[in-house]
Amino acid sequence: MSTRDAAAFRAARDFLLTHGADHDRAYADFAWPRLDTFNWALDWFDVIADGNDDPALWIVEEDGSEQKFSYAQMSRRSDRVAGWLREQGVARGDRIVVMLGNQVELWDTILGVMKLGAVLIPATPLLGPADARDRVARGGAGYVVATSAAAGKFAGTDAIHIAVGEPVDGWLNLREAYRREASFTPDGLTRADDTLLLYFTSGTTARPKLVEHTHVSYPVGHLSTMYWIGLRPGDVHLNISSPGWAKHAWSNVFAPWNAQACVFIHNYTRFDPGRLLSEMQRCGVTSFCAPPTVWRMLIQADLSALRTPPRLAVGAGEPLNPEVIARVRHAWDVTIRDGYGQTETCVQIANTPGQPVRAGSMGRPVPGYRVSLIDPLTGAPADEGEICLDLDPRPVGLMTGYHGDADLTAERMAGSRYHTGDIASRDADGYLTYVGRTDDVFKASDYRISPFELESVLIEHEAVVEAAVVPSPDPVRLAVPKAYVVLAQGWQPDEATAKAIFAHCREHMPPYARIRRIEFAELPKTISGKIRRVELRDAERQKHESADTWPAGEFRE
Repeated sequence: MSTRDAAAFRAARDFLLTHGADHDRAYADFAWPRLDTFNWALDWFDVIADGNDDPALWIVEEDGSEQKFSYAQMSRRSDRVAGWLREQGVARGDRIVVMLGNQVELWDTILGVMKLGAVLIPATPLLGPADARDRVARGGAGYVVATSAAAGKFAGTDAIHIAVGEPVDGWLNLREAYRREASFTPDGLTRADDTLLLYFTSGTTARPKLVEHTHVSYPVGHLSTMYWIGLRPGDVHLNISSPGWAKHAWSNVFAPWNAQACVFIHNYTRFDPGRLLSEMQRCGVTSFCAPPTVWRMLIQADLSALRTPPRLAVGAGEPLNPEVIARVRHAWDVTIRDGYGQTETCVQIANTPGQPVRAGSMGRPVPGYRVSLIDPLTGAPADEGEICLDLDPRPVGLMTGYHGDADLTAERMAGSRYHTGDIASRDADGYLTYVGRTDDVFKASDYRISPFELESVLIEHEAVVEAAVVPSPDPVRLAVPKAYVVLAQGWQPDEATAKAIFAHCREHMPPYARIRRIEFAELPKTISGKIRRVELRDAERQKHESADTWPAGEFRE
């Protein structure tokens, strides 16, 4: 352990806690700690856990049972796991695919692998066998830790397999770890630039990429996420995210434990808004983060059932529509604050505590990030362009690169900037508004169309729960905006409903950008819940290969 580096991390954290509501001061004076050696599990978590009986993890199951673990308990449990894994041959730099649900063994394994200096490859339990095997092969993993129920997904993989749960033939079992002494001695210092995580992206437009993060880029980088959420010591933080995705590490590991808060989990097989609100009330949740899909389902429920709303409410994963923010503010007197980041980064841009929230805006750059908008055609700075991060100085919370793909890494880091692939606009006060992926923005009659802007208008109509807008081929305009719509309960997918939505569009959208076609359908999504507009665009091209074709189920203005 480097005392100097650990102290630098704590000082940076304390600065953000102290200036949480003063964005201008925090942005101007914050500096990333530049560390030589650092192991977050040893140098931070174990230090704050020493003799600490405050809750670190609280898991409530669907049947009402619950478990609560203190910081001290989590430190001892992860020591056992780290020591046992070393006895099974796991060494510094070895790669381990981890496919576990929201169970205490997941956090034990994350901390234990980190203490060893090994490399985590998180995998969501939603993966099928082909994707699970692909994670092992492309990640070069020598070990797999998975639930017993998922063992079949890894059949035939060349790795040492470790089960969590009932015994599996040919597999080791993690339960043996908890029978050993709760002690662990690291075999040396962990370099700050050593690889910690290999994350597969969600694959919204192409094959998932393999993102490489270090022992500082996520553990230290998520100081920005802690700052965005506004977490404080003692908070009870609920984040709805599936294990295996980057957002789970953001808000179920690093951000809350950087703040010395409690990670709260409500496990369920089928999302029940009423039950979730009841558990939030019973357990005193003070901070709540959810993706737009969950927020849109929650506003269909009785939000007033939560008599003591959380102090903090944030949304991430995809931009949050203004209508959702307004409905929650009316019910809870709490404003959902949007934030923007990627698997490749921590939070870059956000509406931070104490700052005015502008409808539709994702906020301003957070401390530690210098953001530029660059015109994709000219490469010049612009008020609307691709979101890019300046690399001089390089923000700590940025990936090393795409593992095994030097060409793509060089492309994304070209011109001393990291190119996100997302388009935003900026107003006179520096607030940024999401426009869309560079692949999603399209032209109709030579007008530039942002799908997200039109989708935000669509869900203001009471019939619409979710919508995705894509270009639909048109012989005159080249393309016209078409909306795929998921209907609210009680509405029929018929001509009358389409007419009502078209009328809403005529009233609230400029003529050049109006929705001209509607189809009622479920939206294709990645297993992480993000809409795959690329599938809808491809389907549109196929449906309109003939100019005389009017696809079944499509309504036109």
